[in-house]
Amino acid sequence: QVQLVESGGGLVQRGGSLRLSCVASGFTLSRYTMSWWRQAPGKERELVASIDNIGSVKAYEDPVKGRFTISRDNALNTVYLQMNNLEPEDTAVYYCKAVIPRGTDYWGQGTQVTVSS
Repeated sequence: QVQLVESGGGLVQRGGSLRLSCVASGFTLSRYTMSWWRQAPGKERELVASIDNIGSVKAYEDPVKGRFTISRDNALNTVYLQMNNLEPEDTAVYYCKAVIPRGTDYWGQGTQVTVSS
């Protein structure tokens, strides 16, 4: 059974940090590009960052560049999102996604991040 389980969300003050984790099971994480997405209330889900299957290529959307870092540990079947200098605008449910070529992407259930001002 394929599963992606996110954790690490919570309530933090502006300027604080959180580290999200996404643990995969039921498939070989090391084969796939992984990404983090977020969805704020009333807004579309948006891409935050992505990382290739071996962690050599990383990409970030403009709102998080210089503040967020995506990484992975394939031996632990885990992808991370280190979030620093958080802003209230970062408040959202954060999801990880496995990009499955020619197939259906896998999504986790999400973890809530709330940044207070």
